Amino acid sequence: MKNSVVSLENVSKHYKSLQALSSINLQLAQGEVLGLFGHNGAGKTTMMKLILGVISADAGDVTVMGMKPDNKAAWHMRAKMGYLPENVMFYEQLTGLEVLTYFARLKGKSKTHAKALLEQVGIAHAMGRQVKTYSKGMRQRLGLAQAFIGEPKLLLLDEPTVGLDPSATAEFYQSVDQLKTQGTSVVLCSHVLPGVEQHIDRAMIISGGNTLALGTIAELRAQANLPTQITPQGLNGVLADDSLLKPYLASTGQLVVPEQEKLMVLRHLLADDSLQDIAVESANLEQVYQYYLAKTERSKADKMTTNNSQAGA
Repeated sequence: MKNSVVSLENVSKHYKSLQALSSINLQLAQGEVLGLFGHNGAGKTTMMKLILGVISADAGDVTVMGMKPDNKAAWHMRAKMGYLPENVMFYEQLTGLEVLTYFARLKGKSKTHAKALLEQVGIAHAMGRQVKTYSKGMRQRLGLAQAFIGEPKLLLLDEPTVGLDPSATAEFYQSVDQLKTQGTSVVLCSHVLPGVEQHIDRAMIISGGNTLALGTIAELRAQANLPTQITPQGLNGVLADDSLLKPYLASTGQLVVPEQEKLMVLRHLLADDSLQDIAVESANLEQVYQYYLAKTERSKADKMTTNNSQAGA
């Protein structure tokens, strides 16, 4: 992909005997939001550190905004990046405003800019208080404000909604949507999958340093062949007698329909005058994620069984 903000080509990284990442490929476009998902130890943080230039790849090429991020000459490029680590740590004795002003000035931004960001994340009322008096949620908001300094062209967010209540989480995603419209590219790493789906363009699922899946939710749903659940209202007793619908009928009264047959079933239902209402629910991000993890675990189990059989032969 030309003019990618982030490019990873066959990137691998290991720590002594641990293979943290193996042959990772990713092209992130301007204004694209990528959801990066995987269990603890999957390699998500390592990937973020490679993009930040904090560590270097053992193999493959990492390019950010056209430069090698671990190159000393890339300091001005790094000023266009925002990063929120999973565990935010600040100087406890300083006030929220003092902390943010310090980070803002590192990026050539003013105290006024820091105040505006504190307002944006909803903690302007506490800007004069020492950070040690902040709750976990307030610290997380301060971390978000730090990541947003200077309207970054690339934003890396590691578990950004940890400690945030539902209202603050909604406000956070509004900020992400706004930055996206301004052309900011975002890598969003999260364990909290509900609510993420509508704010990302693509999802990348990794496990054991390997890419399990990469694509839009619709593409991953189609690849996994996960069914759509259709719940019609007003057709009581009719579904079981309908030769076309009966094969899809579950014990719950819902129709479990393969994605590629969804439209055909919907047209059939909508042609029935007794239909009062209908609910259609495609497989969500959580279900897609669990599918790919389970598929990998089955593959590992099959390989282990084969190896054990060969060893015993």
